[in-house]
Amino acid sequence: LLLTLVTFGTFRWLSVDLPSPDRLYERAAAPSTRIYDRRGRLLYEILDPHSGAHTPISLGEVPQACVDGTIATEDASFYSNPGVDFWAILRALWINIQGGEILSGGSTITQQLARNLLLSPEERAEISLERKLRETILAYRLARSYSKDEILTLYLNEAYYGNLAYGLEAAARTYFAKSASELDLAECALLTGLPQSPAGYNPLENPAAAQERQSVVLGLMVKHGYVSQEEGDLAVREDMRFASAPFPIQAPHFVMHVRGQLEREFGLEAIYTQGLQVHTTLDLDAQDAARRIVRYRLAQLADDQPARNVNNAAVVVIDPHAGEVLAMVGSPDYFDPQIDGAVNGTVTLRQPGSSIKPITYGDAFDPTRPDPLTAATMMVDVRTAFVTREGDPYVPRNYDRQWHGPVLLREALASSYNLIAVKVLDYVGLEEMTRLARALGITTFDDADRFGLALTLGGGEVRLLELTAAYGAFANTGYRIEPVTITRVEDSQGRVLKVWEAAAGERVLDERVAYLITDILSDNLARAPSFGEGSALRLSRPAAAKTGTTTDWRDNWTVGYTPDLVVGVWAGNADNSPMNHVSGVTGAAPIWHDVMEELLKGRPAREFVEPEGMVRLEICADSGLRPAGEQESGGAGEQGTPVRCPHTVIELFIAGTEPVRADDWHWTYTLDTRNGLLAGPDCPPEFTTQERYTLYPAEAQDWVRWQNIPQPPETYSPLCPGDQVVGAPTSLISNLQSLILTSPDQGSHYRVSPELPASAQQIVVAARPVDAISLQQVTLLVDGFPLATLTSPPYQALWPMTVGTHIFTAVGVDGEGNVVEGNRVMIEVGG
Repeated sequence: LLLTLVTFGTFRWLSVDLPSPDRLYERAAAPSTRIYDRRGRLLYEILDPHSGAHTPISLGEVPQACVDGTIATEDASFYSNPGVDFWAILRALWINIQGGEILSGGSTITQQLARNLLLSPEERAEISLERKLRETILAYRLARSYSKDEILTLYLNEAYYGNLAYGLEAAARTYFAKSASELDLAECALLTGLPQSPAGYNPLENPAAAQERQSVVLGLMVKHGYVSQEEGDLAVREDMRFASAPFPIQAPHFVMHVRGQLEREFGLEAIYTQGLQVHTTLDLDAQDAARRIVRYRLAQLADDQPARNVNNAAVVVIDPHAGEVLAMVGSPDYFDPQIDGAVNGTVTLRQPGSSIKPITYGDAFDPTRPDPLTAATMMVDVRTAFVTREGDPYVPRNYDRQWHGPVLLREALASSYNLIAVKVLDYVGLEEMTRLARALGITTFDDADRFGLALTLGGGEVRLLELTAAYGAFANTGYRIEPVTITRVEDSQGRVLKVWEAAAGERVLDERVAYLITDILSDNLARAPSFGEGSALRLSRPAAAKTGTTTDWRDNWTVGYTPDLVVGVWAGNADNSPMNHVSGVTGAAPIWHDVMEELLKGRPAREFVEPEGMVRLEICADSGLRPAGEQESGGAGEQGTPVRCPHTVIELFIAGTEPVRADDWHWTYTLDTRNGLLAGPDCPPEFTTQERYTLYPAEAQDWVRWQNIPQPPETYSPLCPGDQVVGAPTSLISNLQSLILTSPDQGSHYRVSPELPASAQQIVVAARPVDAISLQQVTLLVDGFPLATLTSPPYQALWPMTVGTHIFTAVGVDGEGNVVEGNRVMIEVGG
């Protein structure tokens, strides 16, 4: 009797002031949440889903698959329970007794209606046992006042499905451009899984999560007997094409992005009921200009012949000093289902092509490295095989399918040579490059090893928003600032709920490195070999830019900046179909150029400010070394006199990284004019002449032959022979030695990876005799110890790399027992 009295009293107490179930269809006029641009112009007004902005339909218009999916997902016992799940209540009671947390969840469809339509906003947001029990009593009363079909119909008409779609009919039109009655099983399964987390499962921005959620719903439908396993499997494999139904909104991709942030920060309840006034960073004028330019440039490409097959592009504009997103164009038309216009191209994952390279070079130029590279570092652009993690050869190719021989890193980055970029990444290491990328805000390189060295060519996917913000650090003297879209949120009474203060930023790059990258990316002459001097990358003011194009023509990019703005552009197709030979400089770059010029119109041109600690130095244009002093030739018989390089440039260096070695590429030789061979000491002066030659590194010899670059003769004139060579550069002039080490190259840097087997980390040690001398045997030595003794060519062997500095040489013995020693080569192997 006592228990009965206590139970009855508790029930009466909980029932005090509960709203009547008869009020279920009443709509309280809650204030709307409004989203504004930076100047207070309205972008969108978010209506409470229970106060309109939806299209009610009858239960008879709802496909059975949608009914079944909703019940299987939200309330499997809907048609048999009394509106409540008593087991869930008992679990909540037990957790409360144990002192645990009361969790919302496990509510029946009827309970969800009771909570969302009858309880006050404050009580809805409360997580307590009392609220759970009051909700239960209301649900029980609703179940006695309304039929199951009435409750289900109301739920299907009031649920929020994301992207401003309220109710199943609006959701069907928003996502699939069709009526709810036309939805099939796969489409129903996707939609019925959305209400629990509309932003998290948003198929337009996170299709992988939406598909995973769809699989869960289909699994529940199979479990409860609504569909067979075979039907569920077929639905999972169905390829769905998303569309979007138009509704009044400015900058829809940006608004949807902001709405997702609001959901995470404040929750759906606050958005629907508190009349939030959301002030954003968007400049509607900049947004409209960027969208107009996107549409214009895409229309130009559409008129090209042959057809270019490109219908989509995205643009992000950011203030690099505040991180504020000024424009976000996710596609040329949010409401065009033919191009999947609702997909936000600024946040979807795409391969960036070469636009990722500045991060690799930024790491290589870091002056705190033991041996930093510089803009004057010379590397040889010739066919080179790298060993992959699996032990297979990887041979990167340049965009133009050409090899460029010895090039300095300034030209290599500005002209986007792929082979050199891979060499630079191989030098700095994947771990270091991805560390810097993450510091710059790239969140998708956690498993970079699966991409290998191709990562620097765009093998890993990134988001345009993140890459554009990363470039902002180059424009902002090395400080990285997190992109910001909201500045302030107030409630309906004007009380400030949250302010996003301007971030001070985090230094992730030495300011001198940031300036050096900027200096290269703004060097129109350095990029001219690939892009010409009049490309779209050239603005009417100082600007740095980098393009990117994927090898399969599916993505092209241009990201660049001035001291005032950083702009990122992606062009391609949302369905990932390939374009017809549209590159970064012909697709994305014209959009980037026009957006920059339009948004900066009327503003004074500003130079990038050079930081302290930079020096300028004259270097040889081909070797990157200091010009050597001119020497006089010793005359006939004394061959190989170094001379000053004929072409020099002034290069920019971070203080302390300047080259100290003098150029040794340029030499003069005395030739016999009668046959063009080397002149011996007895040649009469009237038959001799001095000729200049450029002697390239051994690695470039094949390229030298392909280019037909004259090299000094290998033999003396029989009319006036010589017996010795004086002053020859032993590290370069292989043809004037009896034995030359052809591999490895002098000064090479290697890296041992703990993730690769030792068998995949060996280098070739090779030597060859010159002047056609015959050797009985050749011994290859490493650090003075024999590696291999060989009695016939090729004289080569594999050496397993070990960390440290190593010296290689070779010793040969001819048929008469004479010993000849090759040149010495020093390399560095890092760990």
